[in-house]
Amino acid sequence: MLIQPYLFFDGRCDQAIEFYKKAIGAEVAMLMRWKDSPEKSMCTPANENKVMHSCLKIGDTSVMASDGRNTGNPKFDGFALSLNVKTDADAATRFKALSDGGEVVMPMGPTFFASSFGMVRDRFGVHWMVLKAK
Repeated sequence: MLIQPYLFFDGRCDQAIEFYKKAIGAEVAMLMRWKDSPEKSMCTPANENKVMHSCLKIGDTSVMASDGRNTGNPKFDGFALSLNVKTDADAATRFKALSDGGEVVMPMGPTFFASSFGMVRDRFGVHWMVLKAK
């Protein structure tokens, strides 16, 4: 069994993909636009170039993403993505990149369970916990 996060950016998925490519090294494993779907009944002029489905590889993890219903009002409350890195320097670099245009919730620093830990809400509203475990 495998659980994978699926994020709905409501019209900003292309921007999010580009941001995550730069900020955390995400790679696009798959991307399909509404106009490319074999089922055309849900394709409209307003969404034809929007992302119907994508899969991003971030390290060993797949994160799926879409523009969803393209309402322009994504909500990412009640969960966070945890980014576990190998070095304190990488934690600082990734945290700073995810913070660009976002909001630091808890500054990066040592804790009883990690040599580096910080929490941020990125520019799209996605909550992240960045850590380098002890």
